[in-house]
Amino acid sequence: MSDILLEVKNLKQYFPVRSNGKKVPLKAVDDVSFTINKGETLGLVGESGCGKTTVGRSILQLYKPTAGEVYFDGELVTDKNINQMRKKMQMVFQDPYSSLDPRMTVEDIIGEPLDVHKLYSNKKERREKILELMNYVGLNAEHATRYAHEFSGGQRQRIGIARALAVDPQFIVCDEPVSALDVSIQAQVINMFEDLQKKLGVAYLFIAHDLLVVHHISKRIAVMYLGKIVEIAEADDLNENPQHPYTQSLLSAVPIPDPDITRSRKRIILEGDVPSPLNTPSGCAFRTRCKYATEKCAMECPSLTDRGNGHFVACWNK
Repeated sequence: MSDILLEVKNLKQYFPVRSNGKKVPLKAVDDVSFTINKGETLGLVGESGCGKTTVGRSILQLYKPTAGEVYFDGELVTDKNINQMRKKMQMVFQDPYSSLDPRMTVEDIIGEPLDVHKLYSNKKERREKILELMNYVGLNAEHATRYAHEFSGGQRQRIGIARALAVDPQFIVCDEPVSALDVSIQAQVINMFEDLQKKLGVAYLFIAHDLLVVHHISKRIAVMYLGKIVEIAEADDLNENPQHPYTQSLLSAVPIPDPDITRSRKRIILEGDVPSPLNTPSGCAFRTRCKYATEKCAMECPSLTDRGNGHFVACWNK
């Protein structure tokens, strides 16, 4: 039996947009491939607009992929079987304020997936399942009859997590689930994700900006830049030995709570602006901001190659 739960092959997501009166493709995700094992967390990091959220939504067919294939537990995800697959794959959305229907009670929000997939035989069983899910994420039974606006951001995100868990999924896309929360609440939600993984064996694609949070929760980390994955490695290996110039720059910006180390570190500041996904540079997308760029970088886009111990890097010069 294979340990691989999710396999993404050459995923592309282009959105047609108008530019100067012409229709041109905005390359939000451009030829992305990776795997996630059962019960594993893969962190996905990169700056705003690099395509992280689009990867998660395309995997779940919330956006119809332009090209590429997604395999879940060895089975190709298609239009025909996506409704069945949604019982196994779920998503926790970034904004806990807009992802919950303000006209529905907490009980109805969490119970909606149970209704859609007909996962109960009577109202008593439905109620019991909802209360069990609320207990899982640290909500009380008396919260069931309240509305989303009556809760704090952290509590709303817990409601969203309970909704995702309602169908007993094997895989959850966590789309920046803590970015809208205070730091103390972030820690509680991250710990809850880890406890649920231990208890239920669920796998995560954990999308975030914060490299410290991603390093804490992830087994492996993938780094994205302008629609492409430029480096994938074990979390500790990536943190201690970043090889792609973009990853090195990201990690140099992570604050360390030790003044002596902070003073001795050299911050790698990237020059220039991020190119537009409407007009990406030829060859390597990062070359316009890279001090190691050569003519070869402009001619040909590097593919991810294994540099040992499962550390993959897409760079000609590193």
